[in-house]
Amino acid sequence: MTSKMAAVEWRWRLSFLLFCSLYCLMSIPQSSQAQNRTFEIDYLGNTFVKDGKSFRYISGSIHYMRVPKEYWKDRLMKMYAAGLDAVQFYIPWNFHEPEKGQYDFDGQKDFVQFIKTAQEVGLLVLLRAGPYICGEWDFGGFPAWLLKEDPMMVFRKMEPTYIKYVDIWMDKLLPMLTPLLYENGGPVLMVQIENEYGSYFACDHDYMAHLRDKAREHLGPRALLYTTDGGADSFLKCGTVAGAYATVDFGNTLNPQKAFQPQRDYEPFGPLVNSEFYPGWLDHWGYPHSTVNLDIFSKALDMLLDYGANVNMYMFEGGTNFGFWNGADYDASSNAKKLINSGANYAPFQAVPTSYDYDAPMSEAGDITDKYIAIRQVISKYKQLPDMPIPQNTTKTAYGKVEMSFMATYQDALETLCPKGPIKSQYPLTMEAISQYQGFVLYRHTLLGDTPSEPKTLDLSGVRDRAYLMINQVPQGVFDRNGQQTINITLKVNQTIDILVENMGHIGFGSEMNNNSKGLIKNVTFGGSLLTGWLIYPLTIENFKPASLTGIYRDKPFVNGNLTTPSFYVGKLHIPKTPTDTYLDMSNWGKGQHLIMSSSMFNVGRYWPYVGPQVRLYVPKPFLAPPPTINYVIMFELEHAPCDSPDKCTVEFVDQPLINATPHKPNFQREETTFSRKKISVL
Repeated sequence: MTSKMAAVEWRWRLSFLLFCSLYCLMSIPQSSQAQNRTFEIDYLGNTFVKDGKSFRYISGSIHYMRVPKEYWKDRLMKMYAAGLDAVQFYIPWNFHEPEKGQYDFDGQKDFVQFIKTAQEVGLLVLLRAGPYICGEWDFGGFPAWLLKEDPMMVFRKMEPTYIKYVDIWMDKLLPMLTPLLYENGGPVLMVQIENEYGSYFACDHDYMAHLRDKAREHLGPRALLYTTDGGADSFLKCGTVAGAYATVDFGNTLNPQKAFQPQRDYEPFGPLVNSEFYPGWLDHWGYPHSTVNLDIFSKALDMLLDYGANVNMYMFEGGTNFGFWNGADYDASSNAKKLINSGANYAPFQAVPTSYDYDAPMSEAGDITDKYIAIRQVISKYKQLPDMPIPQNTTKTAYGKVEMSFMATYQDALETLCPKGPIKSQYPLTMEAISQYQGFVLYRHTLLGDTPSEPKTLDLSGVRDRAYLMINQVPQGVFDRNGQQTINITLKVNQTIDILVENMGHIGFGSEMNNNSKGLIKNVTFGGSLLTGWLIYPLTIENFKPASLTGIYRDKPFVNGNLTTPSFYVGKLHIPKTPTDTYLDMSNWGKGQHLIMSSSMFNVGRYWPYVGPQVRLYVPKPFLAPPPTINYVIMFELEHAPCDSPDKCTVEFVDQPLINATPHKPNFQREETTFSRKKISVL
């Protein structure tokens, strides 16, 4: 059925439904209506109806998992002060069920408290319950243990194993949402089914219907369900499902009627809704920081609101991909394949940086920007702003330089990082197969048998995503799924081959998320012969404790050219009084992971300054402790520590971000080429 035919059919169907609805509304006593909290769609009026009155929302996206819990209220207050009616956010499945059957909804993961805080502030909620979320989050919100259950699983369709675990998760999640619905006294106006499903190849209408029915089972018949898809008929064709209101997303437009026409093709009557209107855009490592022009966006927002549309700005605050939670994209387009086949230096796999600043109206650290002020002025034309001052930005402090000392190589710390010891296997196993879903794995092989003295090819073409080769702990090279995957090398009997593999983030968008295993996904060969007999160490770098290795570490790490052995470096940040937010400048370092150990261990995130665009890492106040507690600064540097000697490295804490630069490029690193995943913009 064409979209035009579908529209005609909808008009006849809706005419009958609207007549019945109008008759029923006229027959209900007014006192009964006034006593109920309701949120509905008035198809005749092309509007939402909240408690019997026409309602249009202006909303913004913020993600509780990307903002320290201690700052939730601060950020929500700023959003309320901007004139927003609501906030929109995802619930990532993998954040709450990191291992099968092990749930966590406490502390930073207490999304119920986040919803209650939003209500306390005066904001309503638009909830995106998944199970798939995208959001440039690791694996699009899917737990990587699903790959352990079935590495060949096809996601987001009626595949039996996948649906089995989706149902278990939804049966856990949805009952938690029921008391938070608007009709039950909570702030949740609408709950989204899946996310941009029309952009996915599977187009399984039974799958979408299954998710809709599961939501109805737990949320009840009155809950308002909706879908979100790109603003084109081709997306809505597969992304919509009967019983859930179809909304669209698109960027800057000077022609609202044209931009909303795809929604009108599928929803001839009802409110116009842009569920993702983009004041900014995402970044990838190796690509300049994305920005959206303030004046153009403000004008487009003004036109949408003047047109009567409901608008959610994605993102209003982007926040931070702390730890290993960043996702990745993969360009599987025909054009990308042509470039790769032609031998062009093209990088289809692109990981998202630690910063998710998104060029949003509120910065990664929650600061008010010029874009925030401009948006607030536009909103003031259409509604009265709250009678309150805009909350102040949090204080940022430049704590200055910290002396860093080499503490331990990965080998020195191996018993600490992998206390249960290695897994023995004839062949390399994927990270998911050994229940290591993020971070690092060390693969170790001791070479046996007769080995000729001439160089032979060591093939690491199965690396996902980046690997560091050491022979007897001396670094030999860097391997990348986008680049170098083999090396000609001379090896001798009894030499130890160490391959330290970094998972740079599971792909979270498109068909390639079905090919998402990490670590070494193929056998390793040397001179064409399989290497068998491996020790596999899943590493937990958060186990590293500076004091526990005193007296054990070497005088210095091995150095080979510009590469140093992957190692831990430690310094002490002296805070004179109550800590504040700050930024860690990594300009002279190579690539690695930054941790802060104060009262607890905090994995701040990845750094990769010579590739950029992000150079400085946001370190929020809650990660730091006041005196007399010592704040240990820990760097797990993988490639190049800028040390003249083991005790002559520095990092610097500053009071300004830097998320759009590339300070230097060591000569061991090849050129990076990137792609940018595009969303629809109608001009």
